[in-house]
Amino acid sequence: LDFKSWANSFSPLIPTSPSSMINQYKFEDEPELRDLFITVDDPESHITAIETFITYRVVTKTSRGEFDSSEYEVRRRYQDFLWLKSRLEEAHPTLIIPPLPEKFIMKGMVERFSDEFIETRRKALHKFLNRIAEHPTLAFNEDFKIFLTAQTWELSTHKKQGPGLFSRMGQTVRAVASSVRGGGVKNRPDMFTDINDYMETFNQKINLLDKISQRIYKEERGYYCEMKEYGPIHTLWCASEEDLVDSLKGVASCIDKCCKATENRMAGLSENLLPVLHEYVLYSEILTGVLKRRDQIQAELDSKVDALSNKKAEKDLLTEEIGNLEDKVECANNALKADWDRWKQNMQHDMKTAFLNVAENNIHYYEQCLATWESFLTSQTVDLHLGEDSEDKP
Repeated sequence: LDFKSWANSFSPLIPTSPSSMINQYKFEDEPELRDLFITVDDPESHITAIETFITYRVVTKTSRGEFDSSEYEVRRRYQDFLWLKSRLEEAHPTLIIPPLPEKFIMKGMVERFSDEFIETRRKALHKFLNRIAEHPTLAFNEDFKIFLTAQTWELSTHKKQGPGLFSRMGQTVRAVASSVRGGGVKNRPDMFTDINDYMETFNQKINLLDKISQRIYKEERGYYCEMKEYGPIHTLWCASEEDLVDSLKGVASCIDKCCKATENRMAGLSENLLPVLHEYVLYSEILTGVLKRRDQIQAELDSKVDALSNKKAEKDLLTEEIGNLEDKVECANNALKADWDRWKQNMQHDMKTAFLNVAENNIHYYEQCLATWESFLTSQTVDLHLGEDSEDKP
């Protein structure tokens, strides 16, 4: 299978069923043909005297000239993904870096290292890398390339290199951040004030949707467990109710079919809605951080301008610093503007897709349950009429 054929067959996020309503829904601004494809699969458990951890196979296929080969296969653990994310944040502080799944899971949802947990994390890691691969700037980051291509020992050596930009600037950034928290940014452009206001509302709504959806899923799981116990009781009752055997077996069969439909609906929620909502909960935190970093650069520029107006000495030095900071602010603004538009378009696409999936799953669920009970009702009505006719005969 050549690269072009393989690439054309690759669709990790959108259902391919021809009958799916999702496939009939046309979104605007479809992404251009990609030249970098990544899959995360084949989780393996590793147990040492010190720790237990999971590694995932990362397969990369590409036609890009800067890669020495068209295909790579490496194994990575969660800590490696964390390292990549931190390096991207250091290199691109005002770009929106895709979120990683949290290291620890919500209590009561699934057990750590269970098959369900590992599969959920695998999907999230797969999405994380493909989000980066689709990004016009992040996709060409050198650390990203090393992550995809280096063998384990090579990556370990690379990770031991000196601290990144953010680490070296830590004290300055924290000092500026405290000044931002104290009085706000004086000269923030209106666009970024609007984005801040938008994100405050978005953060509230997406967190609420995420929490309620998690509760609904837990309640649905409880209902499913009750249904699994409910059906067999009707079957057991048949032994002592000969005249109700057909009715009892019919009800048991209906409950069993509805139970399977409920299971499918739960799978739809856990695969199509819950991950999307929670990813954007994490995105809202990331965007808040990006906006703060932009404000930090702006605050540093503002402080230098104030210093210039109050000091006659060091005028030339301050003027040079202000010029550099003005360039830095302009670069940060332009980077964030472009990334904001792209992020918002992706978010709207993802939400529409998730909501359409939920609608389609609910339609299937209610149609299946309705057809099941209608069939039972029809059979019982016919039997009832036959019984009445036999009683009327002399």
